Amino acid sequence: MIQEISSDDRLRNNIINLRESRNLSQSELAKLMGIHNSYISKIESGTRKVSTSELNKLAAIFDVSTDYLLGRKKTKDSSEEQETKDLKKFLEDNLDNGMTFGDGKVTQEDREKLEIALTQIFYRYHDEFKKRKEEKGGFKF
Repeated sequence: MIQEISSDDRLRNNIINLRESRNLSQSELAKLMGIHNSYISKIESGTRKVSTSELNKLAAIFDVSTDYLLGRKKTKDSSEEQETKDLKKFLEDNLDNGMTFGDGKVTQEDREKLEIALTQIFYRYHDEFKKRKEEKGGFKF
């Protein structure tokens, strides 16, 4: 029986492979990302999740798309630059400029959770628009 690889496993494997292919230690990658040294070890072992902002930093450092890191795309090229820009604008519009709660203060942990949720929403609608565009041959996002 073939066991399917989870998306978390694909992400971890891609991070490890890219880091090793660049001859970077875990601490060197952590320094490039601006995070604590132990975080990379925890990410690679599966005891710590990757935040959306960390995922974007990894994609930039390795010059790959976030879809490649997540195992959605087989190629490393970062041809989805416009998609990344659209996501960034969507997050800025909906998280940085418009979302408040009570006195306006949102903890960093809650902000990261909101960013993950908004990213999932963005891609769900983005994928629907792409599908409609392909079906109609001219629908613009």
